[in-house]
Amino acid sequence: MHQAVFYVAALWLTGLVIACALRVLSARSTASRILALDTLVLILIGLLVLWSDAEGVAYFLDAALVLSVLAFAATLAAARFHGDGRIF
Repeated sequence: MHQAVFYVAALWLTGLVIACALRVLSARSTASRILALDTLVLILIGLLVLWSDAEGVAYFLDAALVLSVLAFAATLAAARFHGDGRIF
């Protein structure tokens, strides 16, 4: 049962990655691209956590944590640049 749930979750997250990547490429406004890219990174973090559980190793969790902190900072910087025209 555990493997069936893993495969369903992996397929679902892979489909979401493809959908978000298409949204990043087809979005007309910069704000939509920022949100789609942030969502794409969150889905990739979910895939890293799922892969960590499947492999039974913890270092993928560390990579997911670092990626989430970097994505948070990048989203803040991109949103501030989009809104104000400056980062700092």
